[in-house]
Amino acid sequence: MIPYNRITLSNGLVVVVNRDRVSKLAAVNLLYKVGARNENPERTGFAHLFEHLMFRGTRRVPNFDLPVQMASGDNNAFTNNDYTDFYITLPKDNLETALWLESDRMQGLGITPEKLETEKRVVIEEFRQRYLNQPYGDQTMLLRDLAYKRHPYRWATIGLTPDHIERTSLSDVEAFYRRYYHPSNAVLSISADLDEERMLTLVDNWFSSLPDRASTPDPVPQEPRQTEARRLEVERDVPATTVSVAYHMCARTEPDFYTADLVSDLLAGGDSGRLYTHLVKERQLLSSVNAYVSGDVDPGLFVFTGQLLPGTATDQVEEAFRAEIEALRRDAATEYEIEKVKNKFEATTLFGELNVMNKAMNLGFYEMLGDLTLINREIDRYRAVTPDDIRSFCDRILRSENSSTLIYRARQ
Repeated sequence: MIPYNRITLSNGLVVVVNRDRVSKLAAVNLLYKVGARNENPERTGFAHLFEHLMFRGTRRVPNFDLPVQMASGDNNAFTNNDYTDFYITLPKDNLETALWLESDRMQGLGITPEKLETEKRVVIEEFRQRYLNQPYGDQTMLLRDLAYKRHPYRWATIGLTPDHIERTSLSDVEAFYRRYYHPSNAVLSISADLDEERMLTLVDNWFSSLPDRASTPDPVPQEPRQTEARRLEVERDVPATTVSVAYHMCARTEPDFYTADLVSDLLAGGDSGRLYTHLVKERQLLSSVNAYVSGDVDPGLFVFTGQLLPGTATDQVEEAFRAEIEALRRDAATEYEIEKVKNKFEATTLFGELNVMNKAMNLGFYEMLGDLTLINREIDRYRAVTPDDIRSFCDRILRSENSSTLIYRARQ
């Protein structure tokens, strides 16, 4: 159980604080509700580019990292399809350093043509190294594009093409900053061994004077229901062929998500998971195998993926995946299997609550989802999943007409 206090400042900034009576550190997490899903398909990669720019200094603080280091702290950030997250850990007595820096760059970012060109080159090089010149680098991109036809989840956070970043202008970036980086589009969460009222007072001192730039977000195009199976085969210079099959599933906040997540753990929860036991150890069709859920804010994907051993045919793997689905559909899982997965999730959740940064980050995440109380209720949601729920999920979601299959074949 994570206790917290939540308020909304007059400028719209949501603030959530938690008193951690064990850690000597303070964790400050600032989440902006902007990710790749908010981008124009003709101009992708902006959210990720902007994450880089946020470390390039402001008009008042030209070097963001230096004050953090002088305060014995550490900082980083990440971007995904749904949001952008910045976080700082430092001694609790230096909390105000983090609040000063984050409030300053929320509206005082000093973007110059030189800084923009530098970060564009960095991001373009990252695109090439991680996605274009890396074995299997474009595999998830191809799978996304196959599974989604309208929704912005069809491109990765890095974007559709380096050309979109190359063509980015200073005015484009400034407009993006004004539109998404403002108090009412952000969640500030803190965990530290400090009185909650004291933390809220400090936040009020540093953030309440910032004016808001609220704007109405463009509606995100929703993905139409898939009614027939999709398939794509490509050849690449890779060591081994892989097969990936994606199924459309619900959004992160819907009850069905917990069943989906539990099913993925039944199938691929380590070396004792069904897929590894049956397809790697027993039948020796694959060298590695996985099943996972994307966990997106909007309806996401349930994905099977496996790397073939020499002599294995792709149709053998596809049939093996279908057989595992049919086994769950027919018999669900044993009480022991289900209980083991539930216990694993509960242990992971409780262990994560020992880390001050995890707490601050999770408080921001669940607030972003729109239901902060989930942070203390999700264990009960997993506990409530039944064998009938598992059978129903397999019947409704893991159907051929809802599938997108990518054969990523090793070139001979």
